[in-house]
Amino acid sequence: MLVLVAPGQGAQTPGFLTEWLELPGAADRVAAWSDAIGLDLVHYGTKADADAIRDTAVAQPLLVAAGLLSAAALGDVAPGAVAGHSVGEITAAALAGVLDDTAALSLVRKRGLAMADAAAITETGMAALLGGDPEVSVAHLEKLGLTPANINGAGQIVAAGTKEQIAALEADKPEGVRKVVVLKVAGAFHTHHMGPAVDTLAKAAEALTPGDPKLTYVSNRDGAAVASGAEVLERLVGQVANPVRWDLCMETFKELGVTALLEVCPGGTLTGLAKRALPGVKTLALKTPADLDAARALVAEHTA
Repeated sequence: MLVLVAPGQGAQTPGFLTEWLELPGAADRVAAWSDAIGLDLVHYGTKADADAIRDTAVAQPLLVAAGLLSAAALGDVAPGAVAGHSVGEITAAALAGVLDDTAALSLVRKRGLAMADAAAITETGMAALLGGDPEVSVAHLEKLGLTPANINGAGQIVAAGTKEQIAALEADKPEGVRKVVVLKVAGAFHTHHMGPAVDTLAKAAEALTPGDPKLTYVSNRDGAAVASGAEVLERLVGQVANPVRWDLCMETFKELGVTALLEVCPGGTLTGLAKRALPGVKTLALKTPADLDAARALVAEHTA
């Protein structure tokens, strides 16, 4: 059984769409998406520097576009389940048929703008904790006033809060944590700091008519498989101000009997977590079109 997963913010790198846009029809498709949402995805995916694509309002639609483009390049694929990390949940919703591509990109464009506006209210950030005991780390974060915004499994927790709180964490790591890595994101996502974005996104969601998932859709909220399109959309709205429980998503993958995990472009982050948390599960990250043949072989081997 194959699960198709989509990464979240921070996975983007300068020029990462360049080779994908050389595939037949890809440049026209991305140009049409760019026109639909009023953002030049081709420019940002090929020529913009790291600072430009770090902007939340740019990074989020860029990541969803990359995920949809790379998944389409695989051909007709019917995975046993789909999931995404943070903004990757919108990619997963489109792959599951809850939203069409244009609706997904329109929603993520509004999400990115709303979260960027919320992040501008207070200077905030996020940092990954590598190693340590989760219970010890969470208690330490709460003592510092930080939120465990992403509980990713495989010994990784991402903390979020003000810049001062992140600095205090760097100076005072939880017991057992090997390293604190400040992430290249522009806000304390999945915390109360994103409250204003929830209201904006809820209004945007009212204009959408979601379909029920055609594939098993695994939610970040609690790792549950959600069968209602309306509930998927409701969870996408609330998700921006609540923690990502990728650890619970991976527990669900185990329960579903997943044997292979394929991460769409720009893959790597979720594949790395799966290698540590899902022993015996084959993994592959779609980073460039050069990975497509291996990905298709994996799909053929692990889908009925």
